[in-house]
Amino acid sequence: MFDVEKIRRDFPILSRQVNGKELVYLDSGATAQKPLQVIERVDEMLRLHNANIHRGVHHLSEMATEMYEQAREIIRQYIGAEHREEIIFTAGATASLNTIAYAWGERFLQQGDNIIISEMEHHSNIVPWQLIAQRKGVEIRVLPFDYDGRLMIEKLDSLLDDRSRMVAVTQASNTLGTCPDLEQIIAKAHAAGAYVTVDGCQGVVHGGVDVKSLDCDFYAFSGHKLYGPTGIGVLYGKREILEQMPPFMCGGDMVDRVSFQRTTYAPLPLKFEAGTANFVGAIGLGEAIKYLKTLDLAAVESHERELTRYAEQALRDIDGLQIYGTTLNKCSIVSFNVEGVHHYDLGMILDKLGIAIRTGQHCAEPVMQHYSITGMCRASFALYNTKAEIDALVKGVERAVRMLR
Repeated sequence: MFDVEKIRRDFPILSRQVNGKELVYLDSGATAQKPLQVIERVDEMLRLHNANIHRGVHHLSEMATEMYEQAREIIRQYIGAEHREEIIFTAGATASLNTIAYAWGERFLQQGDNIIISEMEHHSNIVPWQLIAQRKGVEIRVLPFDYDGRLMIEKLDSLLDDRSRMVAVTQASNTLGTCPDLEQIIAKAHAAGAYVTVDGCQGVVHGGVDVKSLDCDFYAFSGHKLYGPTGIGVLYGKREILEQMPPFMCGGDMVDRVSFQRTTYAPLPLKFEAGTANFVGAIGLGEAIKYLKTLDLAAVESHERELTRYAEQALRDIDGLQIYGTTLNKCSIVSFNVEGVHHYDLGMILDKLGIAIRTGQHCAEPVMQHYSITGMCRASFALYNTKAEIDALVKGVERAVRMLR
């Protein structure tokens, strides 16, 4: 059996109060809380092992370097990458996606090419592509979704042609919860000669990934959504592609030799890890994955899906409430609005009750434009949430609606 109460004891913040109420944290889609194991590991690093990696021969530096590279191997195994050189540490998914767009785009894009982006993407998987497209004279094409939040993959064939170079798509929408059929998208893109970048921020948390089996060319995610520290992310790329790409940032640790006449670059993965790495964050992320591997991840996924189903059923009973994203195969995100109630007002009243949800555009303004709205409320669930917390959410929404109407 899935023992959610046992898991909750691993997360110290869940025992605190907000505004005199027990905290109900339903904003894990923005950032997940951290288990004690991760908190203690980060604390241990700063107290006992803090030293710059890769650059010292003294004991602390060598120890920190070893733990940093161990974290890389933990992540390689967790996402199913074939080579450790394919795991690049970045500042987060945003940095990963910018690295792909800039470095891959500089090498592979030419004027007249086109890039296909799904309509449900986070801004981090839209704007970097727009910038490189403007510099290179490349067209942006949009793969739409329907009213239910289903990505219309059947329209992909009409968007792909012999000048299509990249398809950028989410593994799980951060607003709609939609989980597109990535295998079908990747097969179609590769058949047309295009590469595929997957935003895995939500997907790596809810269901996980095997990048080798999936056969995507790039995959990006953030550590803080996967129960790890902030300021750390991962860029996976196929080794043969990464080797052809120029560096995104330059400085220390990413060079082989430097002179005023010529600079040569370090081999992968260091070529894309310029400057002092967030080695504490990387080690903390490795510890978060070690924690997750102690759990029955199939049971975790089943628990989150049951929470989502339970929340959708309960919220639908509220008069005037609309849920956005109603596909069957979705991750644990429920976004909604209530007729006649502004999403910010609703979120503020819930906060007074100790309930944390996200309100606004969720860095996905094209999704808001699709529904002709200014924003929405989003409740996102994690392995430590309970049905009792969803009951509290529903009662809180009902109370807020009575007040605001």
